[in-house]
Amino acid sequence: MPNPHDFHAPQPSYTKDELLRSSEGGYFGHGNAQLPAPPMLMMDRITEINLEGGEYGKGSIVGELDIAPGHWFFDCNFRGDPMMPASLGLDAMWQMIGYWLGWSGSPGKGRAIGVGEVESTGVVTPATRCVRYEVAMRQVRRGKLVLGIADGRVLADGTCVFTAKDMRVGLTKALD
Repeated sequence: MPNPHDFHAPQPSYTKDELLRSSEGGYFGHGNAQLPAPPMLMMDRITEINLEGGEYGKGSIVGELDIAPGHWFFDCNFRGDPMMPASLGLDAMWQMIGYWLGWSGSPGKGRAIGVGEVESTGVVTPATRCVRYEVAMRQVRRGKLVLGIADGRVLADGTCVFTAKDMRVGLTKALD
């Protein structure tokens, strides 16, 4: 499997266009990490990504999603009481962990494999302007099994509305 760094030089942040290119596949080399395409791509940009930051000093990633009242999920989740499903916040953080694993040089495609504890303390509504996802890598295993374990939180206009602990993403070989 190709080394992701043979195809992509790590950057400290990424624009929407760069994230969209990642969703097309091949950004980190064939069979390596990629983000989902819209509408499941749950971020507009990655504002920070590093190997040594975060609460545990093992790397972190921060992404943002600009909210518009017309986002697809407002029309289909709790009609008459529009809110972004908390599961989409969790999925966004799983997406970011998989992206971080590829960005940091591990080959394979990211797959969410679990979460330990989830707590929802608020909601994202059409009145929200920006959702910020903050993920701190807690443990990274590289070897025959590549596994990222992280904690994260979702903020709506600066207020924490969701936390998740022990999010796990593994990398698998491409099924061609």
